[in-house]
Amino acid sequence: MLAPSSVTLFFVAALLATTLLKLWLNGRQLRHVALHRGQVPTAFAAKVPLAAHQKAADYTLAKGRLQLVSLLFGAGVLVAWTLLGGLNQLNLWLFGQVGPQAWGGYAYPLALLAGFTLINALIDLPFELYTTFKLEARFGFNRTDLKTFVADQFKGLLVLVLLGGPLAWGVLAVMRHAGSSWWIWAWALWFGFSLTLMLLYPLLIAPLFNKFTPLSDATLKERVERLFARTGFAAKGLFVMDAGRRSAHGNAYFTGLGAAKRVVLFDTLLERLDPPEVEAVLAHELGHFKLRHVPKRLVLMAGLTLAGFALLGWLSQQPAFYAGLGVQPNLLGDNEALALLLFGLVLPVFSFPLGPLMARSSRKHEFEADAFACQHADGHALASALLKLHEDNASTLTPDPLVARWTYSHPPASERLPAILSHARPA
Repeated sequence: MLAPSSVTLFFVAALLATTLLKLWLNGRQLRHVALHRGQVPTAFAAKVPLAAHQKAADYTLAKGRLQLVSLLFGAGVLVAWTLLGGLNQLNLWLFGQVGPQAWGGYAYPLALLAGFTLINALIDLPFELYTTFKLEARFGFNRTDLKTFVADQFKGLLVLVLLGGPLAWGVLAVMRHAGSSWWIWAWALWFGFSLTLMLLYPLLIAPLFNKFTPLSDATLKERVERLFARTGFAAKGLFVMDAGRRSAHGNAYFTGLGAAKRVVLFDTLLERLDPPEVEAVLAHELGHFKLRHVPKRLVLMAGLTLAGFALLGWLSQQPAFYAGLGVQPNLLGDNEALALLLFGLVLPVFSFPLGPLMARSSRKHEFEADAFACQHADGHALASALLKLHEDNASTLTPDPLVARWTYSHPPASERLPAILSHARPA
């Protein structure tokens, strides 16, 4: 049987180890980027100006320093919520205010989930404001204003209430009434909700934040449609998103599932890339679909989340799980929301070592999608587009190799460009 002191000790040890490891990785990245700031790597010297390379280094250093502050602050907030009794105090106060039987017994746990979410959002807000209006603005990326920022926050809150509320209620009901195997049904509910959200996002949610218009460039549209025909891909539509209203960063993506798939191009991407480069970027994104990376990731996430729900099912029945993390369980047994929140708080501490495995899998998929793009589009155009996107997004060309292998979901340019050119057809 678990002892509260053992849970506390295990949590503190894991938090210290994870925090120190993150600090070490962050320090390595800062030192490595700063050390190579003064000279463009030889492989890129003919194509990347020194000023662009130094801007990318400065942007990476600024983000790294902010990440350092955020990391330490986040660890402090986590301790405050758990061992210092923050979640316990919120729980006791709401339990007394709402009462366990109000609204059929679900008002209290829903209020606890909502209260925690709101407080956490307010805690994170200063970092969001600083990132958007200071850091991003300093490097010329921010194009949003305070009015748009506030509107986005309210829209996000509305989506969370309309979609997250029913999901939370459903999970709480399953936890309360489905017996000892509740975690299987809760996982099935969560996974079904996630798939539904992937269908609804491009149709109902994304348009709340951005304007999507059909691609009007007839020449580019014809080029892309020929690419789709060559690869046997069907999409619901080809759209341009007004990303430039908020940021100068460029990107493109495929979204949705089944018949709801659509292709989205940032207007900032079209401003920077020529048609062959746009086609090559889309061929890369198309590669993720044709090589079944999306269902593979879904299966992986399904397995990991099922294991997580199974662990939560066991921990939620252990009094030491609550007491060891600074929370007094409700004597009447209404601990479903407490279990969800505690598990969500501490899970990142223990799942962090999985990061390198997930990052390695993602980088493998990126290499495969690049190879696919080189088969169906111009590989040299893909390499050119990648360099332009690195410059436009101020992505450093000199990350610390260990940090890249531990945390990067995309291969660094020093590895990715040679791989692309090795697959590209002769010019």
